[in-house]
Amino acid sequence: MKVLGPVDTGRDKELDEKALTVFIKALEILGGPRKIIEHRNITWVPSLMTASYAVVLRDMGRTTREIAETLGTTEATVRRMLTSDPQEVMKRIMEGEEVDDHIAGGLAKEAWSRIKRGERVSLALELSREAAEALEVAWAVEVLVKIRGLDFPVEKEDLLERLKGTKIAGRPAEEVLEKLKYPIRSPAELLKQIKAALS
Repeated sequence: MKVLGPVDTGRDKELDEKALTVFIKALEILGGPRKIIEHRNITWVPSLMTASYAVVLRDMGRTTREIAETLGTTEATVRRMLTSDPQEVMKRIMEGEEVDDHIAGGLAKEAWSRIKRGERVSLALELSREAAEALEVAWAVEVLVKIRGLDFPVEKEDLLERLKGTKIAGRPAEEVLEKLKYPIRSPAELLKQIKAALS
């Protein structure tokens, strides 16, 4: 699979901003970042972030294949995200189901729909970067944005290249990456290993 790396263009910045807005709105729908603390698990963050990008890219007219290539995932994963029914997903969330690709897709679709209808993203206004870092959201989102398009499994050198100069929970990324076991098979595994290294 051909994976597209990040490009610093105005269009990519706009895409990143829209996807982050969808992600934050989805968090708001879930009940806020407190849910991350309650679940003590950030491994669903990559699915929700990927789904946020997928719904925005679909709205921009991209095909399933193009979305999969851009996000470094499979077409099947993108299809699961984009075909999920937001109402069914909301019921499943209320029943306490964990967030997977299918649920993340429905949640992102619901968030994007609400944003397009004009709902404000009040959580974005209320959360400061400091509070987000305390909830372990900011560093996870920043890592996911910087590794967007990176082909997995990944080795340390590739991660160092993408994350050079980045702070992860206040620590230099280079320091944190030294503690991980390679190769890393997926973005979820990367976040899980980083979280363990920070403990």
